[in-house]
Amino acid sequence: MEFLQAQLPRYLDGAWITIQLTLGGAILAFVLAMLFGIMGTARFWILRAITTVYVEVFRGIAALVVMFWFVFAIPDMSGYELDPMFAAILALGLNVGAYGAEVVRAALNAVPRAQVEATIALNLSWFQRMRLVVLPQAWAQMLPTFGNLIIELMKATAVVYLVGILDLTAVAREVRTGTGETIAAFGIAFVLYYLIAQVLIFGMRLLERRANARLGRTPPSGGGLMNLLRPPSVGTRVGVAK
Repeated sequence: MEFLQAQLPRYLDGAWITIQLTLGGAILAFVLAMLFGIMGTARFWILRAITTVYVEVFRGIAALVVMFWFVFAIPDMSGYELDPMFAAILALGLNVGAYGAEVVRAALNAVPRAQVEATIALNLSWFQRMRLVVLPQAWAQMLPTFGNLIIELMKATAVVYLVGILDLTAVAREVRTGTGETIAAFGIAFVLYYLIAQVLIFGMRLLERRANARLGRTPPSGGGLMNLLRPPSVGTRVGVAK
């Protein structure tokens, strides 16, 4: 108990850095995923080519390597240094955004072609088609995978200590070195990472329920907070009427 009381403030500071990295990377990844995912469904080949280059490059390179490049290589090349936090968020966002772009593209292509053709027959503009018909349906399909990607992004922040960021993992390593308490040092980090993940999962479940409710899909039966953590039913996930 004395160990926990003495070290907990340091762990909370590290957890706050981890949360900032996760939220910043998730926001950037979401913007990139939506942009390049939509471009991947465009009729113009040049837009699809740009999307393919982005996805294949950043999906094929480890986020840590991109992080090293931003922190160490760019200053040598340009003479300008990037803040390590900014560089880490940029690297994580670019990496996860590449995976997210494929999720968005697949979800958009999964919207029934007949519905898209109906919007064309109604003389709706491209923007109206996307906002009123295509994106609401695709959004509900994207969310479960987006939730997984956010969790993976949060776990990927554990390597940022290699570029000098005092995140949760870095704090655990320092505490272990200073006290020699391996189990306690990493046990606290284990619990905090788990709690952060559960909050993220809870938030994504809320978004899933809201997205499915807007489409008139039946949410999982039952009530209470634990119900929000249960996966959607098969009919809800694939949009099959019960």
